[in-house]
Amino acid sequence: MTEALFRDDAYLKSCDATVAAADDDGIVLDRTVFYPEGGGQPGDRGVLLGKDGARFNVTGARKREDGAIVHVLEGGSPRPATGTSLEAAIAWDYRYRHMRTHTCLHLLCALIPFPVTGGSISQDKGRLDFDMTEGVDKAQVQADLRRLVEEDHAVGFRWITDEEMRENMDLVRTMSVAPPLGLGRVRLVDVEGTDLQPCGGTHVARTGEIGEVRIGKVEKKGKHNRRVNLHLD
Repeated sequence: MTEALFRDDAYLKSCDATVAAADDDGIVLDRTVFYPEGGGQPGDRGVLLGKDGARFNVTGARKREDGAIVHVLEGGSPRPATGTSLEAAIAWDYRYRHMRTHTCLHLLCALIPFPVTGGSISQDKGRLDFDMTEGVDKAQVQADLRRLVEEDHAVGFRWITDEEMRENMDLVRTMSVAPPLGLGRVRLVDVEGTDLQPCGGTHVARTGEIGEVRIGKVEKKGKHNRRVNLHLD
C-alpha cells in the first residue's frame, strides 16, 4: 500500500520517495503526493525526479485494489529501477484548481438537500447529479453559493472508524460512491457549519480560496435526475 501523503496535507507539493515497483502500467512508490483518479476528481500530473538528474513525466495517477498508487508515465518513457530514490512533485496549478472545484461541490451539495447520483471535476468546471424530480432556483443557489464562499468557512477533516461510519451512514451523500470501508478508518471532510461527509479528495483550507464561481446549466438527465453545473471564473 502506498502512503498517501495528500490525505493529511493537500498543500504538500513534493516528497522524497522510493520506487516499490515499475512495469508497463507505471510506477508504484512507497509514498506519494499524487492524488489518484477517483470520486470524480482526476488524478494528478507532475514529474518524478531522479537523484542523477533523470526526469519522468507523470500524466496521471490511479489506485489499485491493493492500495498501491500507480503513477502513469508519458508514453515511451523509460522506467526507473525498483529501489530508486526519487522526488515526486505534482503540477501544483493543475491540482489546486481541482481542490477549489471539489470544495465548491461540497457547498453545492449542502445547498441542494438531495442524494447525489454522480459528479465530475475538471480544470474549469464541476457538476453534480441529484436524485430529484424538480429543478432548482439558479439565482438563489448562486447567491447562497457566493455567500458561503465569502464567509470563508474553515475546511478540515477528521477520521472515524469503519464501525462509526456504518453507524452513521446518513452522512453519505453520494449514491454512486461508497465510503472506503475495510481500511479501518474513514476520513470525513468538514466544511465548518456547512457540510460534513466522507470524502477522500483534496480540498482548500478555507472556502474563500474557491474564488468566483457561477452556476451553469441545470439539466434534466432522467425522470429522477437533475444535473447542476458550476464554473470557476
